Amino acid sequence: MVPSSHLPPAVRLSRPSSLLMGVLFLLVALLLFAALVRPAFAQKSLSAAEAKEHVGEVATVCGTVVSTRYAASTKGSPTFLNLDKAYPNQVFTIVIWGKDRSKFGRSEVDYREKRICVTGKIAEYRGKAEIVADDPKQLGKL
Repeated sequence: MVPSSHLPPAVRLSRPSSLLMGVLFLLVALLLFAALVRPAFAQKSLSAAEAKEHVGEVATVCGTVVSTRYAASTKGSPTFLNLDKAYPNQVFTIVIWGKDRSKFGRSEVDYREKRICVTGKIAEYRGKAEIVADDPKQLGKL
């Protein structure tokens, strides 16, 4: 090993410089770890009734599908899955638009009376909380 006194000045690191580089490396590693792990911890799991307090947030909302409707003749051909309370008194709705319907099968039949969770951005429509599901991975039966 070559003593540091024999290295050119550009290669020689003083002890404070080595310490600073180590601290910077650790800081970058921690920031990267936080960026990767934070989304998993930031996600909230809510009841259907709690969802209305979290409009605009990405969360997982769980409840029992108590009423469903495939509105084939309505613009966009939506399927509605209402959690915990039936339409028109629903507290939370999962909306699956017609363009995505084939990905979910017959969701209005398959999920009826099942306890499920949906993950996505909570929106509000006519005073009711909802999540639009466009990927079956957003839904899960409990």
